[in-house]
Amino acid sequence: MKKHLLFLFSLAAAAFIASCSSDKKASNNWLAEDDVNVAFDETFRPIMQEEVETFAMMHPEAGMKPVYCSEDSALRLLLADSLRCCVITRKLLPNELDIIKAHTLGAKQALVATDAVALIVNKNNPDSLITLDEIKQIVTGKITRWEQLEKSSKKGTLSLVFDHSGSSTVRFMKDSLCAGRDITGNVFASENGTNRSVIEMVQQNPDIIGVVGTNWLKEGVDSVLTSFKKLPVSVMKVSRKSGTDAFYVRPFQYYIATADYPLLRSVYIINTDPRTQSFVKQFYFFLKGQKGQTIICNNSQLLPITPVQVKAVRTVD
Repeated sequence: MKKHLLFLFSLAAAAFIASCSSDKKASNNWLAEDDVNVAFDETFRPIMQEEVETFAMMHPEAGMKPVYCSEDSALRLLLADSLRCCVITRKLLPNELDIIKAHTLGAKQALVATDAVALIVNKNNPDSLITLDEIKQIVTGKITRWEQLEKSSKKGTLSLVFDHSGSSTVRFMKDSLCAGRDITGNVFASENGTNRSVIEMVQQNPDIIGVVGTNWLKEGVDSVLTSFKKLPVSVMKVSRKSGTDAFYVRPFQYYIATADYPLLRSVYIINTDPRTQSFVKQFYFFLKGQKGQTIICNNSQLLPITPVQVKAVRTVD
């Protein structure tokens, strides 16, 4: 937690982008190549690894080359034409579409899921309830101590930790809670720039709240979570409203579907491959098709765009 969000700069990401840009022109026969270069927002790595593995088994001749990185790095790779497919949490902006057109390419964009951003705390932290307004006050610097939270019994400095300064979770908080202004207060990026490092930091420090993609909390589990009890961290319950109307819920698929859980965002796959037939384009249709959607529904906390059935299950939470 040594690096503040406002000052974090990833030289490694810049070097990686530059190397990908130079490698892009290596093949003179790219129209016939079978490589599937896709950049994934690292927030979705657990479920997207399953999608990639399944697609690779269906198409063994396809050379799967996934890149897991921050959202802004994924966008930079796409806009530099270093690859022609990415999975991020927003559609391209008009100026970004202009950049794509300058490469004489078009862009197909498809909504593939709804995701929830989870807030996690140390197992020894007794506080697990927070409202949307309190989160807003944390990221705008108005709340900096635990005792300022209505349902908190803990005292001391409260810090919020994200994975990376260029991550989709940072942009989500900035756009949805800060009206587009920079995040302020006791807000930091993790040292290693990954969701895993955020989880590890929360395990070690009871004074911080970690911000992660919900699907990272089910790594190693073969189905949708029905309880967060077995995790090495505690998942906070979040309420959209405050006071007597408060309704605190954790980011289960059901509460994502009902929108009772308030920290929700869309997940898009973007494809700029101009070829009529290519494995890149096939992966695009696979992820938004029945097979890819079934994997999202059955093996992740994300809510697919295809219709789902709500079933009563017994939970211990």
